[in-house]
Amino acid sequence: MQLPINLSFLLKKPTGTTTYALNLLPHLQKLDPILLTSQSFPDYNCYPTPPNLTSEQGLKGHLRRLVWTQFQLQKIYKTLKSNLLFSPIPEAPLYTNSRFIVTAFDMIPLRFPKRLSPLTTYHKYYTPEVFKQAEHIICISESTAKDITQFYQIPSNKITPILLAGDRTHFQFLNLPTRNYFLYIGRQDPYKNLQRLITAFSALPNRNDYELWLAGPYDQRYSPLLETQTQELGINHLVKFLNYVSYDELPIIINQAIALVFPSLWEGFGLPVLEAMACGTPVITSNISSLPEVAGDAAILINPYNTEEITAAMQTIINDSETRKQLSEQGLKRANQFSWEKTGLATVEVLKEYL
Repeated sequence: MQLPINLSFLLKKPTGTTTYALNLLPHLQKLDPILLTSQSFPDYNCYPTPPNLTSEQGLKGHLRRLVWTQFQLQKIYKTLKSNLLFSPIPEAPLYTNSRFIVTAFDMIPLRFPKRLSPLTTYHKYYTPEVFKQAEHIICISESTAKDITQFYQIPSNKITPILLAGDRTHFQFLNLPTRNYFLYIGRQDPYKNLQRLITAFSALPNRNDYELWLAGPYDQRYSPLLETQTQELGINHLVKFLNYVSYDELPIIINQAIALVFPSLWEGFGLPVLEAMACGTPVITSNISSLPEVAGDAAILINPYNTEEITAAMQTIINDSETRKQLSEQGLKRANQFSWEKTGLATVEVLKEYL
């Protein structure tokens, strides 16, 4: 009995969902799955899917994938004589006799809805049907589990939180000299709270001795507003927009930062926090959503709506070398508690229960 794994969404430049799926795969191999993918995986049985079903083709790619999922994926499921499908994203053929388990990441489009946004519509109408019809739901934090119950009234016994992990061979302490910049990693959407971060940075009494580096893809919708803000505050020479930073470069810029500042208003997990802790870089992050689950007591937790708190935390990092050392040591210990092996084995246990 084949276990098909839907990987039709994989990107060539990995972001969250792709990273998650690729790190799970080695641990799912013991279930002898068949991968539904357009990419090459020589060590696995693969079933080819069209190469144009991803967000790399924009909204059209998403829509093509949803149509393919509803009609072609159901046919593949029958052809393979499967009795369970695993989709590492919340997509599956609806109103069919397919049995499936999906992974849920966050309800951010519902918490921060954008008018006329396809993502808000997707989460409002499509995702709840997927969750209701799923055999079981895996999600990436206790926070997301609570959101699924709150937004969709899905019973909690149908949901298993399995925390993510980081790549510990890639993100590690490199013993490089610290440089005077605070670092943020991620997209520049409003819920990421970069306007408050920039305001907080500008309020540092000795801000001219430091820089703020924003690592993440330039977004025509939001980045120009942030650039204008830095100009109005007179700190455009201190704030660097790095655009997309390659996976290979990330450990170096994390290791050399004086701290990662990640004041997001909501996260399904918050991978940059874990990656920074694994590098021994002090972390300032929010005291809401999943972020305390990830950071534990190894970060300075702030109210992300309070710019004065963010400023005060950055000032503590600047002034207090003992706190920096302590956060670095605690972060390294905390990061060691997360592993893809742990995540993968827990996922296998859930899948085996329903196979």
